[in-house]
Amino acid sequence: MREEGYVEGRNPVMEAIKGGREIDKILIAKGSEQGSIKKIIGMAKDKKIVIQYVDKAKLDAMSETKAHQGVIALVTPYSYKTVDDILKTAEDKKEDPFIIILDEIEDPHNLGAIIRTAECVGAHGVIIPKRRAVGITPIVIKASAGAVEHMNIAKVSNISSTVEELKEKGIWIYGADMAGEQNYFDKDLKGPIAIVIGSEGRGISRLVKEKCDFLVKIPMAGKLGSLNASVAASIIMYEVFRQRGSRE
Repeated sequence: MREEGYVEGRNPVMEAIKGGREIDKILIAKGSEQGSIKKIIGMAKDKKIVIQYVDKAKLDAMSETKAHQGVIALVTPYSYKTVDDILKTAEDKKEDPFIIILDEIEDPHNLGAIIRTAECVGAHGVIIPKRRAVGITPIVIKASAGAVEHMNIAKVSNISSTVEELKEKGIWIYGADMAGEQNYFDKDLKGPIAIVIGSEGRGISRLVKEKCDFLVKIPMAGKLGSLNASVAASIIMYEVFRQRGSRE
């Protein structure tokens, strides 16, 4: 799966333009210049971005998401932020840091959905590992509905070491794990916080789990023993949002 050089779909392309992403050109399927495509054309012209009209078959052949909706933007590779950038964003907003740490998420749809929720709840950044995990690909961008353009995403060599560094900076680390001591809603999730979400199937790795200050669980009443990673992340992120005083 290629690290993104395309942004596919109407909403992700609009968010790329709004976010000031460097766009080489936008390819639009002939005959689809209606509705939100018309809006994209107007935004592109305002920013002096080159527009090229092509046969839909060309977009079909280029598309990784298979859901390009008649538009693909050719962009510069995604520019990852640093952990310090994430902390600086919180400082600039005069807010306690709120960080999402993903331990080897491999499904691009899960990563995109988590980034989308993180942006919605006002998290300051998402941290992902460089190895054994998905990066920012066209599918991730599409699944995030363009939220990647508004979220600090840091890629680090070692999640365990990054957790240690954050703890040294006074950030409490909460791991989402079915072996957690308390239900997530019974825990005080205010203050400087990072939530660790484990990989699909395996959960949080042993080393990372041992470095968490607390493990919290989501109670289950059905026959299945776990939730999809992006759903679990969303549930806990919104509890943090609620406890911090959800802002309209």
